[in-house]
Amino acid sequence: MTVLVQTRGRVRIISINRPEVRNAVNPDTAAALYEAFLTFEADDGVDVAILTGGQTAFCAGFDLKAAAGDLGADWQNTIAIPDDWQDAQDQPIPGPMGPSRLMLSKPVIAAVEGHAVAGGLELAAWCDMRVASEAAVFGVFCRRWGVPLIDGGTVRLPRILGQGRANDLILTGRPVSGEEAHHIGLVDRLCPEGHALEEALVLAESLTRFPQACMRADFLSARPSGTNLAQALRREWASFEAFATEGQKGAARFAAGKGRGGGFSDI
Repeated sequence: MTVLVQTRGRVRIISINRPEVRNAVNPDTAAALYEAFLTFEADDGVDVAILTGGQTAFCAGFDLKAAAGDLGADWQNTIAIPDDWQDAQDQPIPGPMGPSRLMLSKPVIAAVEGHAVAGGLELAAWCDMRVASEAAVFGVFCRRWGVPLIDGGTVRLPRILGQGRANDLILTGRPVSGEEAHHIGLVDRLCPEGHALEEALVLAESLTRFPQACMRADFLSARPSGTNLAQALRREWASFEAFATEGQKGAARFAAGKGRGGGFSDI
């Protein structure tokens, strides 16, 4: 199974389980993540979710080997934003990485070990808080391949970091260490390597002890409305055309062996 789900008390842990590709997400994994978070949202027995990729990597983004091939009209139709989509809170729809167009009523915490890059960074930004190890690496690595941010990265990173720091990450695609990510506000809690999930569980369990109706009301009030989020994500989705013109060729270069392990001197 490419997505593992377990429950500890009132905390749901959702883990991407494709370690052979650093937890890169393919269409099937995206669909499984989407369904896992819809189930979490509907389950009255849990209050907080943790999204993780285990001990080796959080998520290396969308699987560029899949992107290098013909993804097919069916897949594109599945992730295209419908013409009548107006509210991210009341009209749940899937994104390319799975849950990234959802606006849930309950908080989600990212537990990040290793790389959270490209679409993986977008998934981390979709989460409401981020706990990361000192060995974590963040970055818009898809910048090298002509693959645009189409899963909320251009919407959420400026809100988390401020426009200037978001521009630095979005335009340069450079790697950002866990320590720097904590310094600039991308990471909320920094911990020693190997302890991200443990620390995220402590945080999640602390949130379950509060009166939930009050906490969720404040949580909703602190975020943009569902209509504003839908409008922003719709505007970002227009960048999908850039994938057709540049991204598939870049993904093919990656599939042929360029840029492995984060080396970009010869791509």
